[in-house]
Amino acid sequence: MAEFVIDGGARLHGEVVSSGNKNAALPLLAACLLTDEPVTLHNVPSIRDVNTLMKLLESLGASVEWPSPNTVRVHARNIRSCALDASLCKEIRASILLAGPMLAREGDITLPPPGGDVIGRRRLDTHFLALKALGTEVYTNGNFTLEAKQLIGQDIMLDEASVTGTENAIMAAVRAKGTTILRNAASEPHVQDLCRCLVLMGAHIEGIGSNTLTIEGRDRLGGAEFTVGADNIEVTSFIVLSALNGDGVWIRKASPEHLSMTRLMLGRLGIRFEAHGPDVFVPGTQDLCVEPEFDGAIPTIADAPWPGFPADAMSPTIVAASQCQGTVLIHEKMFESRLYFVDRLIGLGARIVLCDPHRCIVQGPSRLHGDKLQSPDIRAGVALVMAALCAQGQSIILNAQQIDRAYERFDEKLRGLGARIERRA
Repeated sequence: MAEFVIDGGARLHGEVVSSGNKNAALPLLAACLLTDEPVTLHNVPSIRDVNTLMKLLESLGASVEWPSPNTVRVHARNIRSCALDASLCKEIRASILLAGPMLAREGDITLPPPGGDVIGRRRLDTHFLALKALGTEVYTNGNFTLEAKQLIGQDIMLDEASVTGTENAIMAAVRAKGTTILRNAASEPHVQDLCRCLVLMGAHIEGIGSNTLTIEGRDRLGGAEFTVGADNIEVTSFIVLSALNGDGVWIRKASPEHLSMTRLMLGRLGIRFEAHGPDVFVPGTQDLCVEPEFDGAIPTIADAPWPGFPADAMSPTIVAASQCQGTVLIHEKMFESRLYFVDRLIGLGARIVLCDPHRCIVQGPSRLHGDKLQSPDIRAGVALVMAALCAQGQSIILNAQQIDRAYERFDEKLRGLGARIERRA
């Protein structure tokens, strides 16, 4: 089991280059199954979740290679339905994304239950209801068996704006017969990346970036070459780190056009950053102070579907709030177990009251001290690294491979900025 050994208090400076968006790379890799021609994806992060999904693609008969760093080429010329490795599916949530493409190409797939972070119940109903509307039969007997003789376009209202549910529905609809109207669709940057790549492959999709997509099905799609966009959650993490511990940090290739709500929410904590073309600059020596509501009430930072503040950014935000002067309410609406990591922050010295599974009150600034901590999930793990970098003394973050699932060379990037962090096997 890997662990990070961190000596807190180092000031960060210099520049770091953001990685490709993990949440875009995974559906894009799955979408490669929709064509028998090669698809080349650039700026793919070299992380555990990507490597796991590539193994699943290979098990289905696709040829997968890394012709150069951060470039993946997939050629799904001859694919087959087969029993997927349950242990691989258990590692990642994204295994469910194989459903739409395999139904479109082969007409059936059997999926073991997907895994991923344990942050509360993560329902699959939105996926299956959308695929059933397109003509899929769904059977459950421990695994999920999906069969579709012919996918037919429909007018579909998703019961929630699920990101992966939207992506599965899109990938099935682009090869369905006729027109699909997808309402209450998720519209995050990674969903937009998937749509734009599919258009390059020959799909017809209108309304990209909105919550209503109109998709004209195609008999076949072709190959394409596409560059994955920046990971807005990784960028947000580096913004927070740089504001708390930085003496001026540049984040290159950060896609600041996707950070408008991040600017508003972090601004309530006094955190500021500047957009310079494709890059972001975080000035040093910031006035970290919670901005109260106009009537003097305690402000709230809450997550919401895009273009709202991303749920994955909430854990780093809690650490940021612990270092700011004032009190703020954090309301994580989506996952009922995500906030349970705050007991580890409290153990470090943070003043946090967990009100219920979805809300906590943070009062800062708190003087943190080093400790030995377990990383329960990806985002909480990164938040614990942030807290350790702010703390006095040494911290050990166990289960660091959780962070490797989504953050490419995270410890190396931090060392490049001056952080005292080492990886130990």
